[in-house]
Amino acid sequence: MRMHALVDACASLDLNSPYAYLLLCTHFRNTCVVAEREGMLVGFLAGYRPPDACDTLFVWQVAVAGAARGLGLGSRLLDAVLAQPACRDVAYVEASITPSNAASWALFRALARRRDAACHTRPLFTRQDFGALAHEEEQLLRIGPFEPGRDTGRQG
Repeated sequence: MRMHALVDACASLDLNSPYAYLLLCTHFRNTCVVAEREGMLVGFLAGYRPPDACDTLFVWQVAVAGAARGLGLGSRLLDAVLAQPACRDVAYVEASITPSNAASWALFRALARRRDAACHTRPLFTRQDFGALAHEEEQLLRIGPFEPGRDTGRQG
């Protein structure tokens, strides 16, 4: 599975099972996007609309291949999923991010700037919540509200 292999090559991301990626791309296909270059997968975004927060897109994972980093692909993936009909009434974007994942913080803060939206964080999961796994804490980042479907066109 190409998504699994791409995440495996991205050291800062948690690798899920191939089954999880298959479910994400089928059950949540309207809130997932991929980017290909010359037939190769160079990026993807997997997200979903939480059942108890219908105005929110939760971004599960964004992966960009090493050769495609620094080109704004992550921002284009975010904008592409928000432009989908399934996201037309989304006013908030959420993601959980470890404190050390500078690329994700930059990506989502750029989205907040482009959408002229507020950015708030709060603790989501502590190290202890992960048990014996050596996993960094996760912060919940919430962006919004912004006008659904609004993109200022600025690149951040």
